[in-house]
Amino acid sequence: MNRTVDSEQCVKTGQFTILQLVEALGLSLTSSQPQTRGRGVQLLSQVLQECYSSLSEREVEVLIAFYENRLKDHYVITPHVLQGLKALTKCSVLPPGSAVSILRSIFQDVHVQSLMLAERSCVYNILINLMESREEELKGLGADFVFGFVQSVDGERDPRNLLLAFQVARNIIHRGYDLGKFVEELFEVTSCYFPIDFSPPPNDPHRITKEELVLSLRAVLTGTPRFAEFLLPLIIEKLDSDVQSAKVDSLQTLAACGPTYSHKELAEFLSGLWSSIRREVFQTASERVESAGLSALSAITSCLSRSVLSSDSEDSLQVFLDLVLKDCQHHLCEPDLKLVWPSAKLLQAAAGASYRASLIVTAAVIPALLEQYNNRTQCAQRRTLLEVLQGFVQPTPFSRPAEGEESVLVEFQPTLCIVVFSALVESNTGLQVTAMRVLTALGQQPGLLAQTYVEKAVDHLTRLILEEEDAQVSSAVVECSGSLAHLHPKAFISRMIPQLKEEIFSDLASNGAVRQRCVTALAPVSSQLSVVQESAPVLLQLLASAHTGSYGFTLEEVTSVCISLQRIAEHARGTEEIGQFFHDIIIPRLLGLALQAALQNHSSPLTDEAVLSAIVPVISTACAALQTELASHMAAQVVTLFLDGDMSFLPENAFPSQIQLLQSQAESRGLSQLVCLLMACVCSLPRSVDIPEINRLLVQLEELSCTCPHLFSYTFAAKCFAGLINKRPAGEALDAVLERVLKRISVELENVSSSQRTQAFTLLLWVAKALLLRYHPLSTVLTDKLFALLSDPELGCKVADGFCILMSDSPDVLNRNCHADVRIMYRQRFFAESSTKLVQGFNSAKQDKKSCYLKALSHIVNNLPRQVQLTELPALLPLLLEALSCPDQGVQLSTLSCMQPVLLEPPPALNNQLEGLFSRLLALTTSPAMKVRIASLRCVNALSRLPEHMILPFRARVLKALDVPLDDKKRLVRREAVAARGEWFLLGSPGGR
Repeated sequence: MNRTVDSEQCVKTGQFTILQLVEALGLSLTSSQPQTRGRGVQLLSQVLQECYSSLSEREVEVLIAFYENRLKDHYVITPHVLQGLKALTKCSVLPPGSAVSILRSIFQDVHVQSLMLAERSCVYNILINLMESREEELKGLGADFVFGFVQSVDGERDPRNLLLAFQVARNIIHRGYDLGKFVEELFEVTSCYFPIDFSPPPNDPHRITKEELVLSLRAVLTGTPRFAEFLLPLIIEKLDSDVQSAKVDSLQTLAACGPTYSHKELAEFLSGLWSSIRREVFQTASERVESAGLSALSAITSCLSRSVLSSDSEDSLQVFLDLVLKDCQHHLCEPDLKLVWPSAKLLQAAAGASYRASLIVTAAVIPALLEQYNNRTQCAQRRTLLEVLQGFVQPTPFSRPAEGEESVLVEFQPTLCIVVFSALVESNTGLQVTAMRVLTALGQQPGLLAQTYVEKAVDHLTRLILEEEDAQVSSAVVECSGSLAHLHPKAFISRMIPQLKEEIFSDLASNGAVRQRCVTALAPVSSQLSVVQESAPVLLQLLASAHTGSYGFTLEEVTSVCISLQRIAEHARGTEEIGQFFHDIIIPRLLGLALQAALQNHSSPLTDEAVLSAIVPVISTACAALQTELASHMAAQVVTLFLDGDMSFLPENAFPSQIQLLQSQAESRGLSQLVCLLMACVCSLPRSVDIPEINRLLVQLEELSCTCPHLFSYTFAAKCFAGLINKRPAGEALDAVLERVLKRISVELENVSSSQRTQAFTLLLWVAKALLLRYHPLSTVLTDKLFALLSDPELGCKVADGFCILMSDSPDVLNRNCHADVRIMYRQRFFAESSTKLVQGFNSAKQDKKSCYLKALSHIVNNLPRQVQLTELPALLPLLLEALSCPDQGVQLSTLSCMQPVLLEPPPALNNQLEGLFSRLLALTTSPAMKVRIASLRCVNALSRLPEHMILPFRARVLKALDVPLDDKKRLVRREAVAARGEWFLLGSPGGR
């Protein structure tokens, strides 16, 4: 070994050349003993593997001649010769003609399949290297190259080498090598492995999968149409196999032939291929086989669709589709029988393959389906026919008409619409829902529905919104309306929205459920600016009416209005004009209404915290979608409103001139709680937008969050402060703000008698989250303060719950939708930095405060990605067991949900904790909380998968404890108990696990 390393270094450093090394090895290379010659060649080859890139052309030429001569030597030398040749084929200075010379020598002097695995791999790598660097030379060999490769690979069994051999074969086929008269031989030598039957051994270091082999072989077999006469009969034969994977592989291989073959290769085998596909789809119970069969049929149809029609030849596509229609079409007339769906799927797969195919199939099928629908009277049969019809109406990317071509459905438009509209007036829910899906499919195709039919469709949808109470129908109406409104906005503006508005503002005796459906329906139809300009004012008018009390709107109805407005605002993300409309009209109107309600200080629903919380996502969603110029303008308007009371941009401006919206008012929370709307605006804008007077704004937010007595107001003030801090660029300005606020928080928290400690903690929590998300260095200081507060008598429980806020996604601020600075894997980083501190704090805490540490741990761990939980939880197992004894049901539930995946792959540390684990889990199976009982039973079930010798001593105890949940009053608990008892009962029994 040392000799090899020394030689490599000498050649690399230029102390002597590779030819001088050959001369130095002369006695070894010319020895009469094969083993001695082998060691000499081995040393030379090992040096070449490291130094091949520094060789000259002359040196390569000499070495190739030497190695080619050695191939005729004793067989023990051959492996080392091949290693040397492999290194030489990597040289960039390979002399002209040497590639052909090397291959001729290998093909003539080496029987590849008599070599060991590594040497066979070496031969394949030599071929691959030469095909990459000397392709034109190899093509000059003509069919001799293919013949030599066939001889070399014939009989290969190792999957690693097969991947290499398939790569060589793929290159031969795809790069235009001359196959000559060896087409069948190349096919035979590769197709003998089809279909692949390979199961990798456990702990395979090479990680070769069956899928790799299947795809590699498939690329060879389907790479050239010259294989068609051999491959297609083979596929038909293999489809008779009883092995499901062989069927799937065969069908997928057939589908892969489609892009390569023409109708000429398929023509002879169409009947046999169709019979096999039909049989598999009709008879299989496997979705994989069915899906593969349908894909194969589509591929064949697509291939035949590319055939060029001529006057003296038959249309192969028509001939094939006639076969399909003959065997399938009559089943569509039998909607009660089981073959209707397989037949429909086959016909739909064929129709969806190309525009030509869809013309042929739909012309034959749709009239028959429409006739059947009209002849049937039972709703179930009609629904089945409509569902089948839907599949033909919905175009695929391949069957869509090209520009200038008509849809295949144009001639059936009147009849289709009549059928759909008649189904919409039926009383059967399933029939109505299916009809709306067909209507959606028709409406999504531009130019297919005439304006009169669009208007009739809108009238039917409006009627269903007003009259139909079924939730499934309502959901289908909303989906269908949203789809149609995108292409036909005028019909919805003129026909649906006025009727919905009239119903919303009808007299007080109006059905609340109808009003709710009307409000909900306005959002999905509002994807175009023209519709938004009509629908959003209706919702704003409803909010104004609720504020004045002129209509009896409930809080739930007002909240649902805000939800609909938010859904409309979501369309602003893709449409700049809708964002402009919200900037100009909606947001100022919402701010004005909220301000009116706060000033008048009466029982307006707009002063309710739930309604204000629902307005927040409306404004934040719209602001997050604004372009930079509009966003900057919005920031300026809102900041001057809250800092200076400038209400000039608000509509109906009849407000007092001096209003301090950020002042803490002990006697009234009306104005201060509007800070949530400030947060919605300024904290959702892009980071590139500069917030005017931000220092003054932060000072007032800090003051409000620390002094306001109202929970809602000081919480949103803290959120707004944190949202601004998170986006503020690093630098002295940010450091000064953080230093000031941290000092104030510390003073308040250290003053045990202060009445504002909860406010200070809330601000600390949200600022800590803002800094943690962006990896700010001060985040550790703030989170350490939170850990220290877990032992606080007054705040301990609130702090423990605060870790849920710290680790979970916040819906209204500090999230990516609001353009917050959120770094990847911040949760994992926080856990890695804090888990030790948490354990140490738990160990040193007083007994009555340990539950706070357990709750904090539970929140932290429960918000980690599952894979991190599996890795980290074993170290925290003692604390998790303690958490199961904690009386807090929330802690119990989150701990159980963390532990269940760990128990499925138990760590070694669990072996010493089984007694305590069983005791705690079995006790929780009778917990007062149903969710805790279910989670504990799942963990007990998971424990049954541990090694039998570890858990068999607990079997009797577990079975006895499960008697109680087996009689639980809740069905879900009983189901989990039955599953767990079944696993434990079989444990240790004959025939059991």
